[in-house]
Amino acid sequence: MVAADAQIDKRARRAAADWHAVWLLALGACAIAWPAPADSDLTGALAAAAAPGLVAQASRFGTGRLGTALTILAWPLGIGAALALSGGLAGPLAPLAFAPAAAMTVLNDRRFIALGAALTLATIAAAVLAANVGAIDVVPRVGPWLSLTILAIEAVGLAAALQLTRARAVEREAARSDETARLKALLEHNPFLVLRLDSFGVVREAFCGAPEDWDHGLIGQPFETLASDVQRDAARSAVALMRRSGAASVGFAPPAAPDRFLAVELRALENGDGVAVVRDASRERAYEAHLEQARDEAESLAQAKSRFLANMSHELRTPLNAIIGFSDIMRSKLFGPLAERYAEYAGLIHESGGHLLDLINDVLDMSKIEADRFTLTLEPFDAREAVAAALRLTRVQADTAKITLRGALPPHELDVVADRRAIKQIVLNLVSNALKFTPTGGQVNVLARARGPELEIIVADTGVGISPADLERLGKPYEQAGGADQRRQGTGLGLSLVRAFAELHGGSMVIKSVLGEGTAVSVRLPVMDQAFRPPPAPPEPTEPPPRRAAVGDNVVAFSPRA
Repeated sequence: MVAADAQIDKRARRAAADWHAVWLLALGACAIAWPAPADSDLTGALAAAAAPGLVAQASRFGTGRLGTALTILAWPLGIGAALALSGGLAGPLAPLAFAPAAAMTVLNDRRFIALGAALTLATIAAAVLAANVGAIDVVPRVGPWLSLTILAIEAVGLAAALQLTRARAVEREAARSDETARLKALLEHNPFLVLRLDSFGVVREAFCGAPEDWDHGLIGQPFETLASDVQRDAARSAVALMRRSGAASVGFAPPAAPDRFLAVELRALENGDGVAVVRDASRERAYEAHLEQARDEAESLAQAKSRFLANMSHELRTPLNAIIGFSDIMRSKLFGPLAERYAEYAGLIHESGGHLLDLINDVLDMSKIEADRFTLTLEPFDAREAVAAALRLTRVQADTAKITLRGALPPHELDVVADRRAIKQIVLNLVSNALKFTPTGGQVNVLARARGPELEIIVADTGVGISPADLERLGKPYEQAGGADQRRQGTGLGLSLVRAFAELHGGSMVIKSVLGEGTAVSVRLPVMDQAFRPPPAPPEPTEPPPRRAAVGDNVVAFSPRA
C-alpha cells in the first residue's frame, strides 16, 4: 500500500505541475496579445497573474517542500499584484481573486483546499483595503471581454483541478480496494486462522476457513468459546492480558476435538481491537509429550540402575572381602610356608582385589547418591584426623611413584560437624588423582584450614595439568581426563564423588589448572563447629603466589592454576 500511495502522489505532483504550466501559458498569452490602454499597466497585471505558474515551473513543483512553499507563496503575491495594477475589485481582472482557490485545489493535499480559500479571502481583503486607502486609483478602460476571458480560464482551471482531485480520490480508493483484496486473499490462504476481536473480546472477522472439527460460527462469539470448557478461563485471561500489555499467548484444546491443541498469539490494535492468530500445534504438542515421556523413561531407567547397584552393595562387597582376606592370609603364610610363585600370586590377588574393591565402592557410592539413598552420618570430630588418615593411605603410592607428598595442617584443632568417611574420601580421591597425573619427582601438597564457618581443603600438584576441554567435563560421573594409560586406572568417579560429597554438605568444589604446570582443587564445606573459634587466619598475601608448591611450617602456598 505504501508503494501504491507513492506512485499516486508522484503522478499527482506531475499533474499539478502540468496544470500550472497551462495557467502560465494562458495568462502569458493574454499579457502578450491583449491590447492595453496607454494610461494603465494591464500587461504588467496579467504578467503578475501568470507569475505563480512560472514559479511553480522554476521551483520544479512537487519535488520537495521548498517548491510547494514557494508556489503557495507566489499565488497571493502574484494575484494581489495583478489586482493592484488593474484597479482592484473594480477592474477587469477582479475574477482573479478566486484563482488561489482553484490553484490550491489541484495540489495533492486536502489541507491546501482550505488554504486556497483562506488565500482567496486574504487577496480580496487586501484589494479592498488598498482601494480604501487610495493605493489603487487607475482602472483600465477595457471592454467586458477580458473579464469574461479571465473568468473562463478560471472556470476551466477549477474544473480541471476538481477533476484531478476526483481522479486522485478514485485512484486511491481503487488502490486501497486492490490492496485490501490482496490482503484478504493472503489471509484466506494462509495456514493459520486470523481473527479480529473487538474491545470486548468478541470475534468480528475471521480469515482462513476453519478446519472441520472447529466451530464455524465464530463471528459474534466471545474469543474464549474457541477453548474447551475447562480452559476458557485461560483464554479469557489471555484477552485481558492483551488489553493491559498489548500482547499475550495462550494454548488450549478446541471443544469439538479435545485431543488437539491450539496455540494462539494475541496482539492489541491502536483502535482498541485485537488480532488473534490461531494455529494447530497438535503435532508439536505430541512431539513434546513424546520427548517428555522419553526423558521420564530414561530417568526412571537410570534410577532403577542406581537402585540396583545400591542394593547390590552387600552382595558385591562380601565375596571381595573374602578374596582379599584369604589372599592376605596366604601372602602372610599364617598356616605354613608357601611356594615362592604361589606367594607372589597371592600378593597379586590381594592387590587386585583391593583395587577392585575401591572401584566398586566408588560405583556404589555414586549409585547411592544418584538414587538419593546416600545419607550423611554427621558427627563432631577433628578434621585433621581424617586428612591425616587419607595421607597415610596414599603415602605408599607416593613413595612408589617417587613423588613428594606433603601435608600442611594447622597446629590447632579443626572441629567440624560432618561425615568423617566423606571427608576422608574427599582427601583420598583428590590425592590419588594428583599422584596419578604427577610425573616422577613432582610434588603433591595438601592443605586443610578454617575459613570462617567453612573448612577448606586444597590439593595442589605439579603434574601435567588439565586441558580446557577436559576441565569442562571433569566433575561429571564417568568423565575422565588424560591419556589412555591414566584412564585405565580408574572409573572417572573420583572427582564426581568429591563434588557430590561437597554438595551433600552444602559446599562446593573448584578446579583450576594450567596445562603442563599443575592443578589445584579447592573444596569448601560449611561444616566448622560454631562453638569452636579458631585463631584468626593470616592475611592474604599481596603478591601473586608462586607457580610451584612451597611448604612452610603450617601452610602450603600454591598457584591457583588459572
